[in-house]
Amino acid sequence: MKIRTRYAPSPTGRMHVGNLRTALYAYLIAKHEGGDYILRIEDTDQGRFVEGATEIIYDTLKGTGLIHDEGPDIGGPVGPYVQSDRVREGIYMKYAKELVEKGEAYYCFCDKERLESLAREVNGERIMTYDKHCLHLSKEEIEANLAAGKPFVIRQNNPSEGTTTFHDELYGDISVDNSELDDMVLIKSDGFPTYNFANVIDDHLMGITHVVRGAEYLSSSPKYNRLYEAFGWEIPKYIHCPTITNEEHKKLSKRSGHASYEDLIEAGFIPEAVVNFVALLGWSPTDNTEIFSLDELIHAFDYMHIAKNPAVFDMQKLRWMNSEYVKAMDEDKFYENALPYIKKVITKPLDLKRIAAMVKSRIEIYPDIPEMIDFFEELPEYSTDLYIHKKMKTTKENSLELLKEVMPILEGQEDWSNDALFETLKKFGEEKGYKTGYIMWPIRTALSGKQTTPAGATELLEVFGKEESLERLKKGIALLEA
Repeated sequence: MKIRTRYAPSPTGRMHVGNLRTALYAYLIAKHEGGDYILRIEDTDQGRFVEGATEIIYDTLKGTGLIHDEGPDIGGPVGPYVQSDRVREGIYMKYAKELVEKGEAYYCFCDKERLESLAREVNGERIMTYDKHCLHLSKEEIEANLAAGKPFVIRQNNPSEGTTTFHDELYGDISVDNSELDDMVLIKSDGFPTYNFANVIDDHLMGITHVVRGAEYLSSSPKYNRLYEAFGWEIPKYIHCPTITNEEHKKLSKRSGHASYEDLIEAGFIPEAVVNFVALLGWSPTDNTEIFSLDELIHAFDYMHIAKNPAVFDMQKLRWMNSEYVKAMDEDKFYENALPYIKKVITKPLDLKRIAAMVKSRIEIYPDIPEMIDFFEELPEYSTDLYIHKKMKTTKENSLELLKEVMPILEGQEDWSNDALFETLKKFGEEKGYKTGYIMWPIRTALSGKQTTPAGATELLEVFGKEESLERLKKGIALLEA
């Protein structure tokens, strides 16, 4: 049988990292076996609908390369692929009424006040367990209420005794006391199905073979199974993924600044790096490989290697991984991506492509660039303590002498290319018995006014050009003399 998986987001805003992982794992499970990947929009909770959120879903899937085979935008044989469209076709009500006829569901006419009277406090949380009151209404009472237009919901008729067992591919067999199941609502008073009901109907009708979702849905699985069994349908394979926490082992929140895919892209991360990182949030390959292209993930992915323990979102690891992608990036593509960040701090007519090449192997994310190169635009105020370097054996005093010695040599230099400048200064060092670092450290400090720079002294000299280079060296001498 051909594997069919689905990603079924609700259009409620940006795509959370946990949702992206669900989308990715569902995609990898399907593509690893040459199966189909379906996109379904679950918009039954109309109160949470956010304008433009569906476009965010499309843009995110496109940006990450998780291209679906069927969906609202491209169609397919088992549409429509938006749940509100399926409501209008009467799909959910048809199946809910079928359950009512079988005694597996029932009409409930209880008003808000009665339902609230059933609520109780459990560990500081308000819990409502329905008491099956309307299950015992006669056929005549039900028909009279419907004829009078009395508001209703349709509830699942779950047993209150015994146990229900379901199987998860990762967690194995799990048994739940039926007393914990409650008679969940299948059709709400507005005629829309609940999430729990709609996804069972849709998964069956769309031929979904593997359902991938977060571990928080484990407790709902017995209710899903009872629905499948009530209809006499085959139950799909369940793969419940571990929760994702932040470094403090708390749930990722919007305040953390990296809870959604869009947050990460806006923070300067590369889509391919984010996908690679998210793939490893709970899944481990058989070897120690950490860098994967999407095609390599498809080949390597085995869902049986998904862990049960919570996965930790390690921002430092993501930054490292992103830097690996930056280093491997095509020079022209990197320049195009880096240019807006370079232009934030440099307005002078300098060789920006050369500056981009300097930072490429030194940054983790694009926003690291401005602070690394702002000295090209303007020499910052700096302390002469920067000239002191134990390893280079430089002090304020010998740095001053060194700069005075190289000034006439550089003033007489005609070829201002990096290679020519390096050869000139190297030759000077050989004549004087100076080591290269002893010469370059004071020059680089005078040019940049910074502890660290994205390139060496002669590369900076070349980019600045002769006139500005000499001017900055003179300022360095004046500062040291003062």
